[in-house]
Amino acid sequence: MTERLLRYFREKQQDVQSEKTYDTQCPFCSMQCKMQLVEQTIVTRKRYTAIGIHNPTTLGRLCMKGMNAHQHALHASRITRPLLKKNGEFVPVSWDEALNYIKEQVTLIQAKHGHDAMAVYGSASITNEEAYLLGKFARVGLQTKYIDYNGRLCMSAAATGANQTFGADRGLTNPLSEIPHSRVIILAGTNIAECQPTIMPYFEQAKENGAYLIAIDPRETATTKIADLHLKIKPGTDAALANGLVKIIIDEQLINEDFIRTRTNGFDELKQHIGALNLEDIAEQTNVPLEQMRKAAMKFAMETSGMLFTARGIEQQTDGTAAVRGFLNVVLITGKIGKPYSGYGAITGQGNGQGAREHGQKADQLPGYRSIENEDHRAYIAKVWGVNPDELPRKGVSAYEMMEKINDGDIKGLFLMCSNPAVSSPNANLVKQALSKLTFFVAIDLFISETAKFADVILPASSYLEDEGTMTNVEGRVTLREASRPCPGEAKHDWQIICEIASTLGKGRYFPYTSAEDIFNELREASRGGIADYSGITYDRLRQEGGIHWPCPEPDHPGTGRLFEDSFAHPDHKAALSVIPNEPVVPKEKTTAEYPLFLTTGRVMSHYLTGVQTRKSASLAARDFESFMEIHPKTAAAHNIEDRVLVNIESPRGSITVRSKWSEHIRKDTVFVPIHWADAQNVNDLIGDSLDPACKMPGFKVCAVRVRPI
Repeated sequence: MTERLLRYFREKQQDVQSEKTYDTQCPFCSMQCKMQLVEQTIVTRKRYTAIGIHNPTTLGRLCMKGMNAHQHALHASRITRPLLKKNGEFVPVSWDEALNYIKEQVTLIQAKHGHDAMAVYGSASITNEEAYLLGKFARVGLQTKYIDYNGRLCMSAAATGANQTFGADRGLTNPLSEIPHSRVIILAGTNIAECQPTIMPYFEQAKENGAYLIAIDPRETATTKIADLHLKIKPGTDAALANGLVKIIIDEQLINEDFIRTRTNGFDELKQHIGALNLEDIAEQTNVPLEQMRKAAMKFAMETSGMLFTARGIEQQTDGTAAVRGFLNVVLITGKIGKPYSGYGAITGQGNGQGAREHGQKADQLPGYRSIENEDHRAYIAKVWGVNPDELPRKGVSAYEMMEKINDGDIKGLFLMCSNPAVSSPNANLVKQALSKLTFFVAIDLFISETAKFADVILPASSYLEDEGTMTNVEGRVTLREASRPCPGEAKHDWQIICEIASTLGKGRYFPYTSAEDIFNELREASRGGIADYSGITYDRLRQEGGIHWPCPEPDHPGTGRLFEDSFAHPDHKAALSVIPNEPVVPKEKTTAEYPLFLTTGRVMSHYLTGVQTRKSASLAARDFESFMEIHPKTAAAHNIEDRVLVNIESPRGSITVRSKWSEHIRKDTVFVPIHWADAQNVNDLIGDSLDPACKMPGFKVCAVRVRPI
């Protein structure tokens, strides 16, 4: 009888089993790995498996985050209906009620305080179409100058440094496929093994081919382990190290004189500045032995090809732009750019960190990487949008400065899309204070994040499984993210939400789109002739070719894999060498007897940004379920801190509680805490609010702290 029943249920199970597949892209890092989610239904139980799909960038690879991304998209706590705060509690309401309330509040605020009393805070995780639309919504729908985005806290130093040096910013100046053939590679402040794991095979192949790898990092990481030379730099001294490398190359007469003469400006000024510097002083300042510095400089200069990559380690500082430009000096004086296997790469952090900064979310920017202060640029975009150029606002302020204006009362209302500044911003306690002062606050998100808790209205957005659109990956390759899974409940795509709000505010004629492709076709026109020219890219081409590098100005143009082969993007077609001071213009926090240790921050492999998504994944959360402080055993002993105990870390801004983690892989004067946790574990509660004067990047990587056991 039992065997008969088992056979019956097995047969029944087979009868009801079904399978669906959803093509998409990983929503996390800038590699944008193509993937397919397989949904199997067995009786009433669903089982999900993520499979990598072959594509030009990652060749079908996935990391642990990609393999488990669906766990947050399918999580029970996703918002599936609009929520309105009533008597301090969020209650579900209809879309009509939510939109009418938004109209009422925005109208009241702008009538009383002017258009600029409203602000928009965007994201580098949304699609190109939605980033473009958000910029248009701010300038046309709200007519406010206040829009910026969370990429300001991630990529702004690299973007500004590249724009100032080359006249254009694209993550990598070369395709990823050239990395394995480069002879020498510098990785400055980047832990790609944990932050972008699927890029690692390119560097491993380079090693197999005989490349010499140089890593610059105050910690020993999974990335530095593959390096032939690790410069264990003192936090915050990257600009001085770059000057040291430049000085050695010039002193040893290893410069590419022909390239400098024909392709650059500013060498005489740079040479004069460098001549006054002392290498012994730089070695002492950076804690990098002079013989190691000399070895790195000469190896990079003498090889026939070389590539240099930067990331948050050197960029998230109050002189991040200067540090980037200092390392670009190294690239330029050796002539290692614009030719095969030689170039520069800024390792983008967020999923659409490149595309999201090209089309209008930045305070000073219009689509196509145009400037909002340039009259010709304003006239062109105004024509595309069907408005008068005089109606377009001027530039606003950066993301953190926007929070300061909220705190000061200049900004009364906020639209926030898919971002979590209450956790990700420096001096996070001030940000939370500012958000609590808003007269009106709308958050568009998947979950009730630490920031969304402050909102008056939360609107349910679609996830990467549901939201079709284009993304631009780390190498400047535009890809199409297919997304066919239905939105859960009453959730809508970000672009639909923007259009509906605009329509409610009486601006619907400017937002007539019925699909993401409609928006992309307008974006193509808006970008035409700009630095980031997408006009020759179409959805059909993306489906056929798997991705296209911008600029791509014509439908029959193959895309531009390698930039700057013949000229740079400045009007005179030359790159700009720059004089970089060893000490920053905005002073960095120094250690003192009261705060004797440097704090630096970063990521772990299993989590992404503030962890709102990855902490919803059981598989990822299980790997790293709490934050920690990495500390050298000798430093720990000096502060009476045992391994794996709760500790208090304090700066002049606040304190947090995390668990200690002894490690001989970190400098004795430095502690490390990851960025993915909130509340009592939010490391950004400790970070100061000083900003890079060029790009307004906060100084996340250098903070003076004290530690004690609890």
